[in-house]
Amino acid sequence: MRWMFLWLVVLNLFYYVWHQQQAPMRVTEIAPLPSVREGKSEIRLLSESDAPVEREASRREIPESVCLFLGSFDAREAAEQIEQRLLSLDIRSSVQAIEAQSGLDYWVYLTPLASRQASLRQLRELQARRIDSYIITEGELANGISLGIFPRIDSAEAVMQRLRVAGYEPALKELPRAHRSFWVRIDPASRRLAGDLLLERLALDFKGLQHQLMPCEGIASAQ
Repeated sequence: MRWMFLWLVVLNLFYYVWHQQQAPMRVTEIAPLPSVREGKSEIRLLSESDAPVEREASRREIPESVCLFLGSFDAREAAEQIEQRLLSLDIRSSVQAIEAQSGLDYWVYLTPLASRQASLRQLRELQARRIDSYIITEGELANGISLGIFPRIDSAEAVMQRLRVAGYEPALKELPRAHRSFWVRIDPASRRLAGDLLLERLALDFKGLQHQLMPCEGIASAQ
């Protein structure tokens, strides 16, 4: 009996081994995570994004410190016409004066002498030579003699050369030439009412009208 039992055990082991060799091996493939579902966008952390997240509305907003200006005009009255036109459309605005440098003038002068009497004698000498001149009455050059303000440097140098020939030592000073223009500043609360269509109509009625964005503060008001 013992040998029969051992024989059955050996036979069962042999059958088990043979059965395993005959069965096909199955390989389970696991697809990579990104390809499990095609067409789905990849989940990314905000910190891994290349571009910062921005709201569309915030990109279109204009800072409140920047205002829309219409102009420019050489006369205040012309700017006031635009202001009244906007007022009739419930658009609040105000006239602003802007000072801008438009070039240089060249001032030829003689420095002040020791006393006013000495400067007056020098003035009479110049006038006797038919040289246009007048006494300077105020400022750091008071009692000096002005020989003219010229828009071109070559004109100023010609006068200086004439004075040197006559025995004088003239001086030259550059003066910034300021130009005042008038603009209509649209109130920030009314800026949304000044659309492209309105600006086009105003440009047709007022030739050469321009519109610019400039700082709301720091511009002197026209008086």
